[in-house]
Amino acid sequence: MLQNTENNKLHIGVGAPDFKLPGVDSADYSLADFSDAEVLVVVFTCNHCPYAQAYEGRLIDIQSDYAGRGVRLVAINSNDERGYPEDSFDNMVVRAKQRGFNFPYLRDAHQSVADAYGAQCTPEIFAFDRERLLRYHGRIDDNWREPENVRRRDLREAIEAMLDDRPVEQPENPAIGCSLKWAL
Repeated sequence: MLQNTENNKLHIGVGAPDFKLPGVDSADYSLADFSDAEVLVVVFTCNHCPYAQAYEGRLIDIQSDYAGRGVRLVAINSNDERGYPEDSFDNMVVRAKQRGFNFPYLRDAHQSVADAYGAQCTPEIFAFDRERLLRYHGRIDDNWREPENVRRRDLREAIEAMLDDRPVEQPENPAIGCSLKWAL
């Protein structure tokens, strides 16, 4: 387990780095494809990590609950597939279909997007406001193992604050998960 306590690349108030990545739906996506979103949540995740797997259903629920209010989630898998073949693009396609992802699932094979964002673990959240300024970074909630025992829904609280145009009460919470698997 990795607990990401500080991001040395992307700080609160900084603009979202652009990207152009292939999705499991055969489309390419860039930041501009989400220009209509009031809130954009970028999730670095993967197929093999038990932390990422535990949060898949919660991410699907968040997208469902907030889609009508202009919130868009996009998941990005940047893990090195040579060391972790479960995280290959073909396996991403299968996983997205099996789990019924209702958000784009993108492949960052060259790891340049993860590097630009300073992502360190899976899952790790970067939530941006309408101007695409980072307003929240970190975890989804405070209990990855037992969703029924969650006390703090950090990502939902951040989304609500952004939608209400007020400051996020706790803009950074350490993300907890597997380390991002960098190519050697």
